[in-house]
Amino acid sequence: MAIGQRQPGGVIHHSEQGSQYTSLAFGKRCQEAGVRPSMGSVGDAYDNAMCESFFAMLECELLDRRRFASQAEPRMACFSLIEGRYNPVRLHSALGYRSPMACEAAMEDVTAEPE
Repeated sequence: MAIGQRQPGGVIHHSEQGSQYTSLAFGKRCQEAGVRPSMGSVGDAYDNAMCESFFAMLECELLDRRRFASQAEPRMACFSLIEGRYNPVRLHSALGYRSPMACEAAMEDVTAEPE
């Protein structure tokens, strides 16, 4: 979704060494999308700290609080949380206490060519 909407360059997809991420199909899809895959070493949790933090937030703030009647409901709930609050509003210490969208906008301002 991020690639389709924002069309970023220099994207790195960091993951664990699960079979879905080491598959040839996943590697091919990354290549097609211009994404560089990156994997942590076995048993090393430090390189996944930001992802772990995100999924802990998702579980705590959304999934632990309700039951869903259909598969469509959690998809919409996750979308609403991510696009409605997490990306535009929630402040992140790793981003200098800015939201992801504010950080992205600041990076675009820095890399934009002067007219």
